Amino acid sequence: MQLSPVHLSVAKLLNGRLFRIPDYQRAYSWQKRQRQDLFNDIEEAQRSGREHFMATVVALAREKRIIAADELQAVEVVDGQQRITTIVILLKAVEKQLSASGDKGDVRAKLDLQDLLVKGDDHSLVLLQTNHDSSNVFTSYLRKGIIDINSIVTASDKNIVDAMQECEEYVEDWIKKRALIDLLGTIRNRLSMIYHELADEATVYRVFEVLNSRGLDVKWIDKTKSQLMSSLFEFVEDGARADGLREMRKIWQDIYRTLGLKQALGNEALRFAGTLSIKSRPNRVMGEEESSVALIQLGGRDLRTIIEAAEWLFHVVRLVDELSNDIRRAAVTKIAHARFLAISIMLRGFEKEVQEELLGAWENVTFRIFALGGADTRMKVGDYVRLAHDIYTKKLSSDEILAELKALGNDYGLSDLLDDDEYWNDCYEGWTEELRYLLFRYDEHLASQAGEMINSSQWNKIWTVDPAKSIEHIVPQSVEPEFKHHLGNLTMLPPGINSSLQNKPPKEKADSYLSCGIRGTMAVGNEIKESGNWDYSQAKKRAERIEKFVRTEWA
Repeated sequence: MQLSPVHLSVAKLLNGRLFRIPDYQRAYSWQKRQRQDLFNDIEEAQRSGREHFMATVVALAREKRIIAADELQAVEVVDGQQRITTIVILLKAVEKQLSASGDKGDVRAKLDLQDLLVKGDDHSLVLLQTNHDSSNVFTSYLRKGIIDINSIVTASDKNIVDAMQECEEYVEDWIKKRALIDLLGTIRNRLSMIYHELADEATVYRVFEVLNSRGLDVKWIDKTKSQLMSSLFEFVEDGARADGLREMRKIWQDIYRTLGLKQALGNEALRFAGTLSIKSRPNRVMGEEESSVALIQLGGRDLRTIIEAAEWLFHVVRLVDELSNDIRRAAVTKIAHARFLAISIMLRGFEKEVQEELLGAWENVTFRIFALGGADTRMKVGDYVRLAHDIYTKKLSSDEILAELKALGNDYGLSDLLDDDEYWNDCYEGWTEELRYLLFRYDEHLASQAGEMINSSQWNKIWTVDPAKSIEHIVPQSVEPEFKHHLGNLTMLPPGINSSLQNKPPKEKADSYLSCGIRGTMAVGNEIKESGNWDYSQAKKRAERIEKFVRTEWA
């Protein structure tokens, strides 16, 4: 493929163009580290006086727009949106600091920036239209210079606001050391990019593929999207392509809206979707590149199958996101191949009651192997992955799945483990998530015995914070008892109550325990009230009661 790129400074790139980020592209995802790298590049370019090459930008030319006496080329950014968005925000931060009166150079620069960032006599059209900006935090900033924190709705909004604040802080720091006009000149004239602007959408995706094959750092899920788009242009006739493109763009818009800034989930969903799409029985979850190839092959050359490949990925993305948001199961979803197995069960579309029974069995065996059994996270990879593949591709029945799940844990019996007198001695260091889960399940058990429901409102407070902030040492850690991290000395409290008790002795905490709404902790409060203290013998007896539940529940 013959490419005709041009090497442009930021000033020349932004001049005469209107930029738009399509909805079917990823939302703005740069974090503090990437923005700091940009600031460092600007510092170096200003210090050395040399040009700094930033990256490649690929854009699809759309219609031309007439604004006042100017003709502007509207383009859709296919690659390079992160840098362009950050630079536009930084230019707005500079414009805000330039004086509207006084030095003629500053006044002229301020007016020029205002005209660049917001177009038209009515100042309604912005230089860059971002995607996934439902709360308009970006456009409001370009038009009014206001960082509207109260309008934040999504993680993407929050990330954009973080970028605004960091850019404004950077500009303020610059002013303390040197002239602001020097910063503007460095951004406009010392930063440069290789720019590809193409009128043919098919060529745009092929260029994107060529650049990626040359080492451009792009996520594999984005590469997969580009290659599926390219397949539409390469294999589908013109008459059917338009509807296919609309459908494909909607699917990818939904994928990126679901993922938000959770890039790792996108990578995982791609790997899961690719691995489950192959016919051969795998021993591991495939890597991102292999999975991308598998999905492209799944798409093939037909409009229907290309769309189905994208829909399949979206289906997996939704379930991966759903599982990720299930904080109650955080102790078992730490294991990647366990997550893969859970997703394969969810993909089968069983009735809700059946699915919950299967996920409950998966949850129990996984906790027994990796939490109670202490298995390394690298253990049983092949067993989990092969079973997951069989569940989805061989359409195992629910009874068959239950039997296979039970067999997974056959070599991790609890009797030998729990017969060790020291087994429960340290249930805190490196085990806080597992402990929270265990005590939650025990609280469910106590509520069931009492014929009542668990106190969901108090437990929801516990689930939303780091588990260490809700784990209560009955005899405080500061006292350094020998049984400090013993299971019997650990209980759960909502984080606000937990922090308020701090280093108080058990006797002074009993009333708070009794009113906390957590059954296991309330039982401790009752015992302290009766005995006036909490010692090792009491802790050991409590651990024995919990162990009895463990032996029954995870036998």
